[in-house]
Amino acid sequence: MAFLDYYNVLGLDKSASQDDIKKAYRKLARKYHPDLNPNDEEAKKKFQEINEANEVLTDPEKRKKYDQYGENWKHGEEYQKAQQQYSRQGRGGTQNPFEGFDFDYSGNYDTGEYSDFFEQMFGSRFGGGRKSAFRGQDLNAEVTITLKEASVTHQRTFTVNGKNIRITIPAGIQNGQKIRLKGQGAAGVNGGPKGDLYITFTVAADPRFQRKGDDLYTKLELDLYTALLGGNALVNSLNGQINVKIKPETQNGTKIRLKEKGFPVYKQEERFGDLYAEINIKNPKNLSEEEKNLFQQLSDLRK
Repeated sequence: MAFLDYYNVLGLDKSASQDDIKKAYRKLARKYHPDLNPNDEEAKKKFQEINEANEVLTDPEKRKKYDQYGENWKHGEEYQKAQQQYSRQGRGGTQNPFEGFDFDYSGNYDTGEYSDFFEQMFGSRFGGGRKSAFRGQDLNAEVTITLKEASVTHQRTFTVNGKNIRITIPAGIQNGQKIRLKGQGAAGVNGGPKGDLYITFTVAADPRFQRKGDDLYTKLELDLYTALLGGNALVNSLNGQINVKIKPETQNGTKIRLKEKGFPVYKQEERFGDLYAEINIKNPKNLSEEEKNLFQQLSDLRK
């Protein structure tokens, strides 16, 4: 696999701050997101590279190793230990440069500590042994769903590294919530276990509702006469309209609470937040002369 320059992928240099990395990632992730580039293999590949670069560069420990060891950053500690020992023994000497590393000079590697990484760094003159198994790399993916989709348990199929993965998304998933799919990441090396897949969910903004935890907030436009005299009105919910009773002399900005008509609680069946409808009173327009006179009479009475 060719070396992937994470800074170049995000269009940054090594002096980039964490804010620079986050901004670059968000901009590129939106541009190359699979939902916006259906059937575009290049965009899909670019999106995966962006996620991989972001995962490493936003982790201080991983970034430190990457900056120090480059393409060999995953094996940086192994390399450093071996290099120090190798320097002490001397490359042209007859002694084993890995002495003290629980390593049989006859060529039998301890598979728990060594890999073909050492062959890449020091050649194969100690070769002939078994290759160590390494766990595969963790992968990251993003899935965007609507507020309505987030309110019901449903299945979604998406593609990661050319593989279709079908998952069940529980009702009540939060915006920015991350779930882990064990063993769905990159393949291991030399028979090692697969990495994991981490999926971050983005719940798109809805023009009708604002979500706060498990509660939903919406607006209810009410005519002046119903607000003054009372009556009934229809409130929008995720599952249709709900008929509510309006009290006489209801004021603008009043909130009506509809208990357990909000968002489902994550992984808790039959539990829901509340729905709050804030009243927005609409004044009548294009009044006739008779209507204006009647309002004037009402005004005079109030005085």
